[in-house]
Amino acid sequence: MKTITLSGSSRKNVGKREAKLIRKDDKVPAVMYGGEKQIHFSITENDAKKLIITSDVYLIELEIDGNKYKTIVKDAQIHPVSDRILHLDFYQIAEGKEFKVKLPVKLSGFSRGVKNGGRLRQNFRKLHVLGLEENLPDAIEIDITPLRIGHKKRVEDLSISGVKFLDTANAVVVGVLMARAAVDEDEDEDEEGEEGAEGAEGDGETAKSEKETSPAPE
Repeated sequence: MKTITLSGSSRKNVGKREAKLIRKDDKVPAVMYGGEKQIHFSITENDAKKLIITSDVYLIELEIDGNKYKTIVKDAQIHPVSDRILHLDFYQIAEGKEFKVKLPVKLSGFSRGVKNGGRLRQNFRKLHVLGLEENLPDAIEIDITPLRIGHKKRVEDLSISGVKFLDTANAVVVGVLMARAAVDEDEDEDEEGEEGAEGAEGDGETAKSEKETSPAPE
């Protein structure tokens, strides 16, 4: 995972009044849990934006009053109108212990089905996973090049060493849907033999159908 270093200032008082004063000072109130005790602190609004206004997920090396912690952002409260970050929840990561995190899904390649007029649909922008810090990648990368019309990539099709996927196994992450005027053709020359076999099978079925439907001789 990508790592970012931030510093925070501890908060002696906790409550709505204190939170409002912190926001007036262009800072964001926050809390860190997962360790021996909860720690209330604040970070600058600019630092908070680095964590939230991005598709990346960071492992955060957080320094508060001279003490350093490894954390991730677990939750963020955003103002519904101004989009200002109101509060952040951090989770402290214990050394050598697995933790849950949502990793971004990044697609690579150009789908064969899209080339033939299909429509790409991505249902998940992030996926829930469980793993150790050293095993977690920056993102879950999926090569969509082989996807033809009607083909899908489900959670159960994904595999990363040392990482467990927590979303429903048969949930569709990305797929290519049929669109108007789309044609499911395979343009690769090395698959012509396979297409020929499919065509021959289709011709056999057509011939059989014609034989069954043709009138019997009088």
